[in-house]
Amino acid sequence: MNGFFDIPSDLQNTYLGLIGLHLREALLPVLAGLLLALPVAQLCVRLRWLYPPVLGVTTVLYAIPSLAFFVVLIDYTGQTELTVMIPLAVYSLVVLVPAIVDGVRSVPQETLAAATAMGFGPVRRYAQVQLPIAAPAIIAGLRVATVSSISLVSVGALIGNQGALGNLLAAAQKYDRPVLAVNSVLTTAALAVLCDALLVGLRLLLTPWMPRGTRRGTARRQALPEPEEATAR
Repeated sequence: MNGFFDIPSDLQNTYLGLIGLHLREALLPVLAGLLLALPVAQLCVRLRWLYPPVLGVTTVLYAIPSLAFFVVLIDYTGQTELTVMIPLAVYSLVVLVPAIVDGVRSVPQETLAAATAMGFGPVRRYAQVQLPIAAPAIIAGLRVATVSSISLVSVGALIGNQGALGNLLAAAQKYDRPVLAVNSVLTTAALAVLCDALLVGLRLLLTPWMPRGTRRGTARRQALPEPEEATAR
């Protein structure tokens, strides 16, 4: 496709520069959301009455259209990357808080009791026992939040050229170059798939016991005879 990588000069970025900008605007909010969601989720686990209102607030914030969120923030943060990243960080909470709460609550009480008996305090128990066991659920939430954030960054093109790869959509219309829109869509999709694959790899790295244990457990159950068959034999 002729002109696929020919980026208009008024975007003040190369193709790789737009990719880097897109990843920065998408991933930093998810990281910020994760750092905020971890203590909030722990409070929700310890104080069960707190979980419904926290979930309600994050859901209401998620329901606010991103463009409306951007317009409100412009008066305070201007037409900057921060105006795009703040709403994305807030949106990530509606996915990450429930994922962390569900993951931490799935930790067996016997495991927590054993950790307490070994002298683990609440913070150490949370960091070294609950979070590692809850890692699959947390990373599942991160996958959803990350892909959503990568997609929503493009909306920033409507507030002063802050949409990274989304700026190519506006440029495609402005310069009558549909190839730029194709570039934006394909590159954004590729980044989402790549980041999702990296998170899957991270889950496998952090929880090597999970896939192998599942396969071994399934194979062992298939290999063992049923009680009735064993008795008959």
